Amino acid sequence: MKYLELTVGAVLVYNFVLSRFLGICPFLGVSKRVETAMGMSGAVIFVMTLASAITTAVSRHLLHLTWRGTTYDLSFLQVLLFILIIAALVQVIEIVMQKLSPRLYQALGIYLPLITTNCAVLGAATINANSGRTVLEATIFGGFSGVGFALALLLFASLREKLELASPPKAMEGTPIALVTAGILAMAFSGFAGLC
Repeated sequence: MKYLELTVGAVLVYNFVLSRFLGICPFLGVSKRVETAMGMSGAVIFVMTLASAITTAVSRHLLHLTWRGTTYDLSFLQVLLFILIIAALVQVIEIVMQKLSPRLYQALGIYLPLITTNCAVLGAATINANSGRTVLEATIFGGFSGVGFALALLLFASLREKLELASPPKAMEGTPIALVTAGILAMAFSGFAGLC
């Protein structure tokens, strides 16, 4: 039951983009085409899952270190270490994507390295570290938070593709209609608030 709550909560109730409003930059930047949204979604799921597992292990075993009977609290290094871990994972993704799918790599452009500073990834790592979750629980939460990010991104990208075929008023074309659509999508996700 605990794992079901973690998964449903991560995807729907506490969705990083639509409920916590973290990770908005890649959400808005990569959502013009479903193809690029799928590539970014895969990268974010991978990074968020591994980052959650590694940062939780680091937080539990390195930031609260006991050596020769003395406990050292190194939690002031948390953000620095977490960003370094996330940056290393993003570099791995970038190298693999550049080799396996150069077209997708070009389409994602600047947004792929921005995963390093994506506050949704750092937010998941920080929430896991501060909540006292085990490494397995943190990995599940991180992975399904990535799935929630992907769900929001793919829904929004498909809506934006449909909006290109519509003819909204001149003042609403482009970014304004995209922001209104994102707001309506966030309101729809607020309906899941009572699930967990």
